[in-house]
Amino acid sequence: MAGGEQDAGRCPRCDTPYAEGQEFCLECGARLPSPTGLVGRLGSAWRRRFDWYPGDWIWPALLALVIAAAAGAASAIWLSDSSASDNNTVVATSPGATSVQLTQTAPEPTITQPTQTTPTTTAAPPPPPSQANAPTTWPAGRSGWTIVLDSLPSPSGRAAALAEARRARQGGLAKVGVLDSSQFSSLHPGYLVVFAGIYASQAEAQSAIIDAHQHGFGGAYPRRITP
Repeated sequence: MAGGEQDAGRCPRCDTPYAEGQEFCLECGARLPSPTGLVGRLGSAWRRRFDWYPGDWIWPALLALVIAAAAGAASAIWLSDSSASDNNTVVATSPGATSVQLTQTAPEPTITQPTQTTPTTTAAPPPPPSQANAPTTWPAGRSGWTIVLDSLPSPSGRAAALAEARRARQGGLAKVGVLDSSQFSSLHPGYLVVFAGIYASQAEAQSAIIDAHQHGFGGAYPRRITP
């Protein structure tokens, strides 16, 4: 029979057998003696909480299980402390040394990024003055055609001639300059000639007259230039 069904004793009043953990006699209703000893009290508490009782053998088994668990925990703690102590090695520099050095795991090196310096930029030199408004010089020894914008007497007309040429260049005409007519056989001497363009033929010069007229030089005309 199971441990819960075995007789625990007999009723002190009517001598009727009763089961283990039974509090009152089923025959006369007398209160039965309480279990004696630690095992008896634990068994009674188990029966009150659960509907079955495996038997008194459960208590030695539970005690052995608790002891094994405690031993395992103590062993784990000891192994952890032993591993931590192995990472710290005491090194004495000499038998009489008064200081010790703890050798530990070397920390990770700190990587220092190189400081980047901004290169000093040298300002670019200013561009040379634009040649668009510079006066054009007639090529030495060259014969060709041009558009005469104005002619002024040489003795007193140089400043006016240069001003007229500057106005023509600012107005948008290309290759504008001033000629001294005394240096060219095809021109009457004694004049400063304001010209625009250097052309290989009369037809090319003739086609540029309209442009000169549109820029305000209504009296412009083509002329051959011969050194």
